[in-house]
Order: sequence, then structure tokens, then C-alpha cells
Amino acid sequence: MKISVVTAVYNRAGTVRAAIDSVQAQTYADIEHVIQDGGSNDGTLDIIREAANASTVLVSERDDGIYDAINRGITNATGDAIGLMHSDDIFAGPQVIAKVAAALADPMVDGVFGDLQYVAADNPSRVIRHWKSGEYAPSKISKGWMPPHPTLYLRREVFDRHGLYDTDLQVAADYDAMLRYLVKGGIKLAYIPEVLVKMRVGGESNRSIERIIRKSREDMLAIRRNGVGGAGVLIRKNLSKVGQFFLKDDTQ
Repeated sequence: MKISVVTAVYNRAGTVRAAIDSVQAQTYADIEHVIQDGGSNDGTLDIIREAANASTVLVSERDDGIYDAINRGITNATGDAIGLMHSDDIFAGPQVIAKVAAALADPMVDGVFGDLQYVAADNPSRVIRHWKSGEYAPSKISKGWMPPHPTLYLRREVFDRHGLYDTDLQVAADYDAMLRYLVKGGIKLAYIPEVLVKMRVGGESNRSIERIIRKSREDMLAIRRNGVGGAGVLIRKNLSKVGQFFLKDDTQ
């Protein structure tokens, strides 16, 4: 099984090399790393070209934002299963993709996810927030549950059948897509009960009050359009994050 890892990047010279090294450190043999660059002009492209190996597929072209770039990367990917590695993130260890592939060996499984750690931007070993997601059950969706998006790997058929990310949404297209896949698509997910990805804090959706307000509005739109419920789902979704600042990773 070929696993495609898609990285959408624009002007991330300070972090993109760590993301690439993290992918290349994986022990699983059949990995394709699709790097979708939005026309970086800060040296990012030079770093990517220097770090590239035989598994790297680099496409550099202007796009219409992060979700458009992700959609382009997925379209350019040739793997049997596809996941994301944001340009600020790293895998938690070298066996992550091997474990993803092992879970996807079950033909009844449409996708795989695991736990996520938010880490300090300048020190990935310092954990800020630990997201222990737990097993998926359809009943959890109305309680605000969602799998950590950076840990999610889906079979190509999921995108083919249920579509890519809605680029009309600026900060919540990932939540909308996951609800569409889970609720309308009824896909089956397997859970790997350990940290798969370390994500640096300071993401796009939380960089300002304006973005936080926009995210809440877009989350609400996603909840309603996918028939999940109303404001109560959004409230429970946001409240579920509080405990993640106190939860420790008991697998390390």
C-alpha cells in the first residue's frame, strides 16, 4: 500500500525542513511526500529542493489559500491512502506511517486516526496540550467529538466519493469535511491509541480574535449543513478542549 503524505506550504522556511525530515525518517517503505507550495519567496523552495529525495513530489504554483492547496495536493497524490503533514508539524516517531498502513490492512477500515500533541513553536519537546481522542463512535459526533485532523489518513476512495475540502470556508473546512465523511459518508475509522503527530501552537484558526469568531461561525455552518445538531454541539466541542491542557500522555 502506498501512503501519500501531503504538505501544503507557503513561506515556512523556519519549519518546513523539520516536517520533511520527519516524513523521510519514517520506516515504512512506500511513502510519497507531495509538497504543494503556494509560490514561496522566503527560501522555502530552496530548502525543499535541497531536502527532497526520490519520494518527494514538489509542485509550486499560486493557490487560493490553505484548503485549495490541500485539495491540489490530494489531487496530485497517487497513494492508496492520503494524510496531511502541515509544514509546522512533525511525526511523533518513525513508526507512525507503518502503524497507519497496518491499520488500513483491514479492508473494512476507511481511515485511521490517533492522538495529537500541541507543542511549543520553538521547542517541540514541550507539550502545551494533549489531545487523547479515544475510539470513534457515531454517537460522539453530536457531543462535539472529532478526530484530530493532522492524524487522519483516509483511503483515496473517501475523497473520490465524498469530495475534498470546501474552499468557501477559510478556517473550518477540515471540520466540515470530517463531518461529511463521518455523518453523510458513514465511513469506518480505526483508532491508534498513541500520539501520531506533534503540532506547533499558533495555527491559522486561532491567530486572532477575528479568526476565532470566524471559526465559530464556520463550525456552526458545518454542524448544521451536515445534520449534526445546533449550538449545543459547538459548545460541547469547545468545552472538550479544556481538559486537553491538563491531560498527560501516558504512553511515553
